Amino acid sequence: MSDRDLTDGAFGSSGDFNHAGFTHLDPMGRARMVDVTPKEASHRRAMARAKVHMDPETASAVARGAITKGDVLAVARVAGIQGAKRTSDLIPLCHPLLIGAVTINFEIGESHIEIETQVDTVGRTGVEMEALTACSVAALTIYDMCKSIDKGMTIGDIALWEKTGGKSGPYRRAK
Repeated sequence: MSDRDLTDGAFGSSGDFNHAGFTHLDPMGRARMVDVTPKEASHRRAMARAKVHMDPETASAVARGAITKGDVLAVARVAGIQGAKRTSDLIPLCHPLLIGAVTINFEIGESHIEIETQVDTVGRTGVEMEALTACSVAALTIYDMCKSIDKGMTIGDIALWEKTGGKSGPYRRAK
């Protein structure tokens, strides 16, 4: 197959992929990092949520501070912040960003812990992946801290709930 064959149809003559929104592929179909240098920097924010489902006894032990490894939510908060800062080391085509702020909150339910993260920056690309990574790492940390008493925990419901800034405009997940 020639380069010409690959540019017919899905790829425009400029080399930009213009079909189905695959911006992270070059004209040869190879992975590439999108060039964000022409974009104007703007304030961007993303909020994500996740849940760690667990036995009611485990949720109660976290709420009481009775987990032998220590303060579960304090450690998960720091881990989530670190995860947001290290996102580009984990996701291959994710741009490294100067993170302005990371906020992580927890809500302990009867048989789960809900995690909500918010990440802010002023930059040329969004922080959705950073918010999702922060949620994921915080959830994994909760699992790690509690696994000695509840190996049946599950992590789920990881989703972007809202984002602002950028060319695509605001997004808010329907409840």
